[in-house]
Amino acid sequence: MIILASASPMRAKLLQKFGVEFIQKPLDFDEDSIKSTVPKEFVYIATLGKFKNALQHFGNDLPVLVADTVVSTSGKLQRKAKNISEARVFLQSQSNQNIEIFTCMMYKSKSLDFIDISSTKYTFSAFKSNHLQDYLNSKEWEGKAGCVMVEGFHKHYIKSQTGLESTALGLSVEKILPFLGIM
Repeated sequence: MIILASASPMRAKLLQKFGVEFIQKPLDFDEDSIKSTVPKEFVYIATLGKFKNALQHFGNDLPVLVADTVVSTSGKLQRKAKNISEARVFLQSQSNQNIEIFTCMMYKSKSLDFIDISSTKYTFSAFKSNHLQDYLNSKEWEGKAGCVMVEGFHKHYIKSQTGLESTALGLSVEKILPFLGIM
């Protein structure tokens, strides 16, 4: 049984899908304190901050797993949109473009420390304006890095993918399974 120190319902679904037993115990971390605008660096710093917070909070209640995800569009960092206007800007910048989704995860048990930064690249076709507006109105983009939902809105526009879908969903589960004795 591991502690998933994340509020993400998608991370929980991924662990369930792969048969990992866990308890979800979200913790707060101030990502706004991070100064980096480099996507890969940002996701590492955010995950490390969450990891240190989890270790402080849970102490010897190991194993613990934390993760963070960001989107890079033309090298620009996209985190979670703060409002519908920012969501629109993010999504319009992804239309008919290439994006890269970075997920960093850190895991600690009594016998293992594991760190992974992975990315998945997508090429999207042009988003239809009415479909984009419906997505914005649905608010399904809220709480998602770069407003990306490869299992929903974005799925219809994927021209190519390089990397694991689980990375794009927020947790590169396949990479940690062998260390958990699963697979």
